[in-house]
Amino acid sequence: MNDMSTRPLRGNVRIGLKPTPFIERMRPLNKFESLSYWQGYWAPADFGNLDREYFAIRNTCSVFDLSPMTKYRITGPEAEAFLQRLMTRNIAKIKPGRVAYTVWCDDQGKVIDDGTVFRLGPQEFRLCCQEHQLFWLLTSAAGFDVQIHEETDEIIGLSLQGPTSCSVLRTLGLTGIETLKPFELRDFPFDGGTIMVSRTGFTGDLGYELWGTPAQALPLWDALQIAGQDFGGVEPIGSTALDMARIEAGFIGAHIDFMPADQAVRAGRAASPFELNLGWLVDFNKGHFTGRRALLEEQKNGSKHCLVAVDIEGNKPANHALIYHNKKTEVGHISSGIWSPTCKRNIGLAVLQTPYGISKNDNLWAEIYIMRELKWEKLMAKCTVVKAPFFEPARRKATPPGAY
Repeated sequence: MNDMSTRPLRGNVRIGLKPTPFIERMRPLNKFESLSYWQGYWAPADFGNLDREYFAIRNTCSVFDLSPMTKYRITGPEAEAFLQRLMTRNIAKIKPGRVAYTVWCDDQGKVIDDGTVFRLGPQEFRLCCQEHQLFWLLTSAAGFDVQIHEETDEIIGLSLQGPTSCSVLRTLGLTGIETLKPFELRDFPFDGGTIMVSRTGFTGDLGYELWGTPAQALPLWDALQIAGQDFGGVEPIGSTALDMARIEAGFIGAHIDFMPADQAVRAGRAASPFELNLGWLVDFNKGHFTGRRALLEEQKNGSKHCLVAVDIEGNKPANHALIYHNKKTEVGHISSGIWSPTCKRNIGLAVLQTPYGISKNDNLWAEIYIMRELKWEKLMAKCTVVKAPFFEPARRKATPPGAY
């Protein structure tokens, strides 16, 4: 594979995947060229040792390149009013210096995407999300005095997650980092400038996300590696290890646990916040927002589907397995499933037809197929609906965190 940073141009379009500013450090570590596609960027699926990466998240400290995440700066006199109209949750309750998880819907009340809103000032926000949303944002902004600018290429991001992450940042020189509360953000001096740090992440563990400019990328990466030397190191991880951690945390993923409504082709494939167990993000008291009428109707009449956490009998991962009631009637499927090394449980997130998963949880079975010496065998494993998250250490919310 050619060096991504020197790929030839065809017209004004670079041929191949785009590199992030961290490629000079990540590329030599990606021994097997294990890549995943992330919105046009070169992104590592793993660095050759999945066990090492996963256990770094849970036992020491991991670092994940967030730069490909789609990022929008939203400013102007009516920035808050615009986001109130767009989002399901009450944006006015998010104070400057805070971050909040949110979703937004189409007129039918189906989720287009989920993401995090960073309130940088009274009328200044950053929206981070999985999918490209510029067309939807601009269309929804009609009539509002607001400016929307995509800054994906202008802002780097590193997710630093794990028990020793706070200790590593203190050693880096981020004085006072231990006082940063969950979903809080603050600027810290670094290398003659500043970086923004938010106490957020996708692992369900103690962790932080660091945001800066492309020029700060390599100095930040190198400084973290040095700062982590006395704490078991800072292990680069790819999307596969991160996916394991987010399932343990009970977090959902676009194109995995739900289909973005604006990309769904077949009727019934999109899901509402209620169907994704995100009803707590819907605030009917804040005024009108896109999808409000449909969601009120769904709240009144009930949802067709639900997303639940399940324990699965045995130790064979049930990812994508169909779920049956009484081993006969198909009622749903496992959208995300793994054997959890930390919980020592076979776990999954399941999309079920209601009332299964709500009032009818007995006698649910996953149909799992496994390959043994070139022969497929079918297992029927009992499923038990449980409460998510599967793993939630006390250090995730503790302020200050323990000195691991």
